Amino acid sequence: MTALIELTNVSRRYRSGDETVVALDTVDLTIAAGEMVAIVGASGSGKSTLMNILGCLDQPSSGSYRVDGHETARLAPDELARLRRDHFGFIFQRYHLMPDLSAAGNVEMPAIYAGMNAGTRGERARSLLDRLGLADRLHHRPGQLSGGQQQRVSIARALMNGGHVILADEPTGALDSKSGETVLTILRDLHREGHTIIIVTHDASVAAHADRIIEILDGRIVADRRKAQMDGPVAAGAPSLTRLAGVSRLRHRIGEALPMAFRSMAAHRVRTFLTMLGIIIGVAAVVAVVGLGEGSRQKVLAQVNDLGVSTIGIYPGQDWGDERASRIHTLTPEDATALAAQPYIDSVSPVLATSGTARRGNVLVNAEINGVGESYFQVNNLKLGRGRFFDRHGVAERSQLAVIDDNTRRRLFADDPNPIGKIILVQQVPMVVSGILAPRRASEAGRNLQIFLPYTTVMGRLSGPASSLNGLAVRVSDSVDTRLAEGAVASLLTRRHGTKDFFIFNSDQLRKTFENTSRSMTLLITSVAAIALIVGGIGVMNIMLVSVTERTKEIGLRMAVGARRIDIMLQFQIEALAICLAGAALGIGLALAAGSGIGSRDGEFPMIFTGASIVIASASAITVGLVFGYLPARNAARLDPVDALSRE
Repeated sequence: MTALIELTNVSRRYRSGDETVVALDTVDLTIAAGEMVAIVGASGSGKSTLMNILGCLDQPSSGSYRVDGHETARLAPDELARLRRDHFGFIFQRYHLMPDLSAAGNVEMPAIYAGMNAGTRGERARSLLDRLGLADRLHHRPGQLSGGQQQRVSIARALMNGGHVILADEPTGALDSKSGETVLTILRDLHREGHTIIIVTHDASVAAHADRIIEILDGRIVADRRKAQMDGPVAAGAPSLTRLAGVSRLRHRIGEALPMAFRSMAAHRVRTFLTMLGIIIGVAAVVAVVGLGEGSRQKVLAQVNDLGVSTIGIYPGQDWGDERASRIHTLTPEDATALAAQPYIDSVSPVLATSGTARRGNVLVNAEINGVGESYFQVNNLKLGRGRFFDRHGVAERSQLAVIDDNTRRRLFADDPNPIGKIILVQQVPMVVSGILAPRRASEAGRNLQIFLPYTTVMGRLSGPASSLNGLAVRVSDSVDTRLAEGAVASLLTRRHGTKDFFIFNSDQLRKTFENTSRSMTLLITSVAAIALIVGGIGVMNIMLVSVTERTKEIGLRMAVGARRIDIMLQFQIEALAICLAGAALGIGLALAAGSGIGSRDGEFPMIFTGASIVIASASAITVGLVFGYLPARNAARLDPVDALSRE
């Protein structure tokens, strides 16, 4: 028989406080392919340490260990994982089965890390369990199986990838005598098929089933006895399995890691939800704040548009509140005519505003009376609800026509559905209602009643011809920058008046102020939301670190059956990512629910959700999951397999 395992001068030492414990002391051992060997010794003799080194779960402190001629000390951790996955099969005294997986799922685990496709993997698991008398227990979980059945599941798992070398650590230690005999018979049959069987036991009756018994004491081999030569074993061939490669293998492993992550989350529902809570709040805040910012921006723009797009107001004096403004009479209708002739001006209207009373029948109200030109409605983007505006001829003839807003209509004509053509008294002067303005957001927000008359009518019939204009309303052409137009208007009027006795208010400044304020507030609140996301991410990291500690044995088992570091890291990263994505989904749902409940477009705090805000929130959650899941995943991947398996 060919030498398969060779240990030369192997020692294993541990640090225990200030002392060094020698578990193995210069061990020399050769095991040929196809042998059935029992390693016996009392507790603490070093037999378990020897088995861990043989199975590449542990490394010698000194000496040489070769498997099939390959020096294991030169192999990287992932290469050792491949060796465990493809050549060794482990049977543990305490079974080490995954409680959340069925019998078939536990058996398939090594094949997952070998990259075998699901069809072949499932068929082989069923075949192995059927062979071991568990065909009717495929979908039972470990808690539903007896000890002997669990050990047979463990044996099937050891054979899943071929199991050329079976390492059995006290395989009957936790079984009754009948189940123990069954397990030993299975191991004997596997030996006859060509598997190399290495049993670690303290029981002489178990060791008697082996062809070779190696006795170890205080870390040294003190006896190596062989029985008479038994029937030669049949060479054990590797199973014919279809393995996935490259991208398909990675995609397959991600697909396998996802349900593992959700099973882990489902097993600890309350803890998972509390972990998600920070992500839920952070994502909901991000989506809601972005939606609120967009809603507020559009509301402000709509209000500014209602007031007039690209409009300029020209008023007497130096600024608002100038007490000398009432004594300045230089703004005249001729200024409006001069401005209207400029190519950068779309339309101009004189404005003569005053307050007074309006009456219809026995209904008397206070209203703002606005004397304006026929272009005023175009300047301020006012829409007609019913009737008609007065025209240039009406202005020139000082016609007694009035355009009223919707608030005035509701007050004066509450009982009349059709006010057009009806007469109202404005400052005791009869006026015919020619038109009613369509409601608009900006006017609805206020309570002032608005009546619009030709400015010539106000001068000639209400305030007197000596009255001067309160201002000029100018609309700049759409293709012209309002700032440039503002400078040109100021230059023209200064030349006409001989001095600058007016000031200009540009509505575009108001819009930009609103936009800048909205942007600043959105940025501020988004920063707070981002902090909430970071805090949530720290919570995810802490819980995942706790999870690594709680699941140390599981990690050790996965490494024992061949999981590479990247496999362990991928699993924990996906779990962190799954928690963050689930939290993101709940957070987005919470924000959308809040938007539909209190953030309607016409409400005080409108929320307008965009695909971009949802994408940003989801991307933030993914980033948090990847960043804050990295450290726990890295810690899990760097665990030593033998330490992880022995951790309580």
